[in-house]
Amino acid sequence: EYVVEPKIDGLSVSLKYENGILVEGATRGNGITGENVTANVKTIKSIPLELNESVNITVRGEVYMPHKSFEKQNREKEQKCEKLWANPRNAAAGSLRCLDSKETAKRGLDIFVFNIQKVEGYEFKTHLEGLSFLTAVRSSHSSNLSIPRIEVISASILSISALRLARFS
Repeated sequence: EYVVEPKIDGLSVSLKYENGILVEGATRGNGITGENVTANVKTIKSIPLELNESVNITVRGEVYMPHKSFEKQNREKEQKCEKLWANPRNAAAGSLRCLDSKETAKRGLDIFVFNIQKVEGYEFKTHLEGLSFLTAVRSSHSSNLSIPRIEVISASILSISALRLARFS
């Protein structure tokens, strides 16, 4: 069984929920100690502040800036004669690390959750089972495809490419 997912170029974050409530958002920081960005991740509309189930879970995802948001941010920067963002990945990283969460909220960030790092009281045999659980508790992640035959993978990749073009344009 395969799961095919798009690769999102953004900033990796870990989201920690205690009893279903978002209590912490952190980047990888220096690789040993993460950078606390809780106030800023709480401004991202696609990140639920509360799950449908009282569960202790930590998930990893990629915070990114969709191209429409990136273009809007650069137009606004250009009007203010400010330095433009070089690319959406840098814009997402800078926005998530911004010291003013009200400013972060204006930047149009999104998230793609791709992994359960830790969960109490559950065990998943496959990645797809974990992703299905995330859907059930309302954590943000994309539609994932379970593919039983290898021949279908290329068609699924083309489908994801079309979705990516639509999502990021």
